[in-house]
Amino acid sequence: MDDDVGERIGKLYEASDVLVAVYDGFDRIRYANRAFRNAYFVAADEDPTWAEIMRRNHAFGRGTVLRVDDLEAWLISTQSRRGKTGFRAFETDLCDGRWLWMTETVQADGWMLCIASDISHIRADERAIRQDRDVAIKASYTDDLTGVSNRRFLTARIEQILADHRAGGAPGCLVVIDLDHFKLVNDRFGHQTGDLVLRDFANQIQSLLRRSDSFGRMGGEEFALTLPATSLEHAELILERMLSVVRASCPLAQYPEFSYTFSAGLTASRAEDTLSEFYRRADEALYQAKVSGRNRVHAYVDPIDTTAEAR
Repeated sequence: MDDDVGERIGKLYEASDVLVAVYDGFDRIRYANRAFRNAYFVAADEDPTWAEIMRRNHAFGRGTVLRVDDLEAWLISTQSRRGKTGFRAFETDLCDGRWLWMTETVQADGWMLCIASDISHIRADERAIRQDRDVAIKASYTDDLTGVSNRRFLTARIEQILADHRAGGAPGCLVVIDLDHFKLVNDRFGHQTGDLVLRDFANQIQSLLRRSDSFGRMGGEEFALTLPATSLEHAELILERMLSVVRASCPLAQYPEFSYTFSAGLTASRAEDTLSEFYRRADEALYQAKVSGRNRVHAYVDPIDTTAEAR
């Protein structure tokens, strides 16, 4: 595309009543046309993250209508699914009374194009039915306790890594994570306090993800993390940073000396993988992390071919 065409497209977007925005892989806005900036109160010379836009507009009662009691919990829950698939379409309403049809198109590197059209002319009862449907779909992919993705959503993301690899894409990584000695936490402090630790862990990890990564709770104190198009070496660096952040967390105000850790098993995808084999290797690596002393990351080592992934 030459400069003249690019400039022409920019002018068309700027004059259009359709809302257009582009976010980078860390969910920071990199372009927004006039209609989008006006709807979400973004100045032309700033580049806030999506979460920052939601927070400040919610504080002033403008932008997207958010029918939530806990904004931060809603942000964590929404970010665990936002931009994880190549395309998504949904409806949303604004505090100024407009109703928008929003589409999100995501590239492999996490950059996302958002386009929204005003559909306020559609009958309110029809919009309410579709909104109820969208809420039900979101709930079906959400872990009730932590607000992050659940097993169903994570399973689909694991399958996507394998499908991309089989189609000629780069290998991705799967991580299975277990909180260390979590039963002792429940026994000593009670299950309600244990739930606080689980929520804190989910919040800490979710804040460190790239857009292309997906994280969720598989059940109990077990979580999973998918890292598309990521090498084992890069994945280990990501996980070591997560370990450092979690080690420093103090989730229990009444017990300032309390801290916790996790163990993680890591493996890279193979073109011939099934979902069960992919997960089995990560689970085996998790077991090795535990028997090696916990509070660490362990990459899977093939007992037959120790050259492919061995450390």
